[in-house]
Amino acid sequence: MSVSNRNGIPFAWGTSRPFNDQSGYLKRLFGCRIQKLSVDAGFTCPNRDGSKGSGGCTFCNNSSFSPSYCGPGHSVTEQLRMGMAFFSGKYPDNMYLAYFQAYTNTYAPKERLIPLYEEALSQPGIAGLVIGTRPDCVDESLLDYFAELSQSVYVSIEYGIESTKESTLIRINRGHSYTDSVDAINATASRGIHTGGHLIVGLPGEVEQDILEHINRINQLPVTMIKFHQLQIIRGTVMEKEYTDHPGDFIRFTVDSYIDLIIRLLEILRPDIVVERFASVAPPALISTQRWGLKNFELVARLEREMINRKTWQGRLFTLD
Repeated sequence: MSVSNRNGIPFAWGTSRPFNDQSGYLKRLFGCRIQKLSVDAGFTCPNRDGSKGSGGCTFCNNSSFSPSYCGPGHSVTEQLRMGMAFFSGKYPDNMYLAYFQAYTNTYAPKERLIPLYEEALSQPGIAGLVIGTRPDCVDESLLDYFAELSQSVYVSIEYGIESTKESTLIRINRGHSYTDSVDAINATASRGIHTGGHLIVGLPGEVEQDILEHINRINQLPVTMIKFHQLQIIRGTVMEKEYTDHPGDFIRFTVDSYIDLIIRLLEILRPDIVVERFASVAPPALISTQRWGLKNFELVARLEREMINRKTWQGRLFTLD
């Protein structure tokens, strides 16, 4: 499905932009602006607590993507209320999704998980849940719960795929396989639940052809949305030392080279997949390598202008083998 703008350039999947962006998708779904509010419910990960490994993923410092109002020292209710207060002045007509973001948000017994989810849903203005987790940390019973819940509220499960290359997943100490991602995504989507995936662009040892191949594989999965993160080298992580010792194993993106690659990824991305994010912006003090000096909306604006200039759009070169 596509329509054309006044220059005859098709827009992606019936949107007013050359890509299928999440803000537009959610506005069409809810009829108003939707803001995600991050929640840190105090979870850990199986590659941190010793059940699968220790130390966590080599790139990870959770502080690099947690907003100031989000912290396990506050209850779920407190975090959501602080988040709403933060956004309500700028967007008074917002509705909100509670985004369980930090670490692995299904990594606990159901008896602990469900009260936290339902506490979030009990807050006025919360229209649904977004659950960030790992593909090896869901089971049939929990997915059945989410499926039932999704009959009355919005529910999205976002899996940290990160890479489709098994050798990369081992190198970054991910602790799960790409097969685990495929199985979890299929099991989730088959229940009618919104299903997303996260990919990190530029992991060590990967070249551009590997990254393009990630998209070909994602296209074959029943995902609703995708989130891209460029690799940022964060202070104090194992990857910071790896970058220092083996810099040739890493792609060093400028803003322009990253935008160029993202456009090429979008051109082959299935047009119905919603793009939740094109890049991540960690606090500058935490980044140990080159900083772009752009806010997210500025990067997206440059990306959109370049796509229009090139007369291209999401899915322009999409084929499903």
